[in-house]
Amino acid sequence: MTNQRMKFGTFLAPFHRLGENPTSALERDLELLEHLDRLDFDEAWIGEHHSAGWETIASPELFIANAAARTKHIKLGTGVISLPYHNPLMVANRMVLLDHLTRGRVMMGVGPGALATDAHMLGINPLLQRERMDESLGVIMRLLTEPEPITHKSDWFSLHDATVHLQPYTLPHFPIAVAAAQSPSGMVLAGKHGAGVLSLGLKSYTITSDTYSKTLKDFWEIAETTAKEHKKTVQRENWRIVLVVHLASTRKKALDQARIGASYFQRDYFENTMGFDVEYDGPAEKIVDAMVEKGKWVVGTPDDLIDAINQLKIETGGFGGILVQAHEFATREETLNSYELISRYVAPEFQNSLFSLNRSHKWSAEIRHELMAKRKQAVKNAGDKHDKSKK
Repeated sequence: MTNQRMKFGTFLAPFHRLGENPTSALERDLELLEHLDRLDFDEAWIGEHHSAGWETIASPELFIANAAARTKHIKLGTGVISLPYHNPLMVANRMVLLDHLTRGRVMMGVGPGALATDAHMLGINPLLQRERMDESLGVIMRLLTEPEPITHKSDWFSLHDATVHLQPYTLPHFPIAVAAAQSPSGMVLAGKHGAGVLSLGLKSYTITSDTYSKTLKDFWEIAETTAKEHKKTVQRENWRIVLVVHLASTRKKALDQARIGASYFQRDYFENTMGFDVEYDGPAEKIVDAMVEKGKWVVGTPDDLIDAINQLKIETGGFGGILVQAHEFATREETLNSYELISRYVAPEFQNSLFSLNRSHKWSAEIRHELMAKRKQAVKNAGDKHDKSKK
């Protein structure tokens, strides 16, 4: 993977604190994607949620359709479609339509559904969500790749002579990735279908009760082993890891900027609303310091993020993309500046875009005296020649 260009993007749930205008919050989300498009970010993944107040995008497909019209280059993915909530034929047809509307800029990320309250409202037993995700993705892959109509009967959906209406714009189909968090099910499903992986919360959140605990290398081996069993392949360059990041010109500035917003994000939402384990039981304003100290978040300078990514490369054995968890820890200006620092100083270190420039600079510096002497001599010769012509 040494010659691979690491992808940089954002994972936009989104997270907006209660008490703010939700319409303007959604507009900020769209403006963020326009900003990232200008900054040469590779991709953005947009979530699907239906409850709990903070994550306000109910349809990533609708959001992507809007964002695609406002951007030029950035790829846009569903991050993720909760497959147990939808008929798989409808999912496939909507994604194929987006593939055409975006001229191939769309990606499909899928998962079982992150919020227990969403499944509860739909009358779905949480114990069945991963099983249903597996079944649905299998049908979607068939719809995208098999020419013959599909009939499939399930205890939660039925298809009769089903085909996608349009063929994908991207051949054989748009990129597909599976969400994988603390359990092995996402990696198993990625391997089974030869899909990419979106690793969520591997560094950020803890569930101690019955978490399936593995190293990052162990997780990838699950995908590779399962892929071999199903005669599929998985590629490390299609493995993306989500990190909580906020950067500034100094570590102190970054910590101070993020201090209040980070406390709402972690304590009010993930711990008191979602039920994740308490990571730090001290003062709320010290949460950001604790999460950085534990290595769960990167709040600091571009060099801190470079170091964290290099460490992740060692821990994982290699991966293909970093997705910055979208949040509003800091002010709008400080948040946008954080992304700009990533684009200007972090991404180039992992995208092979500085090597030739540095080589040319070094070469020019090494021969500067020789070339400058020749230049001075050429100027002198021209002057002498001119003087002689006047005599």
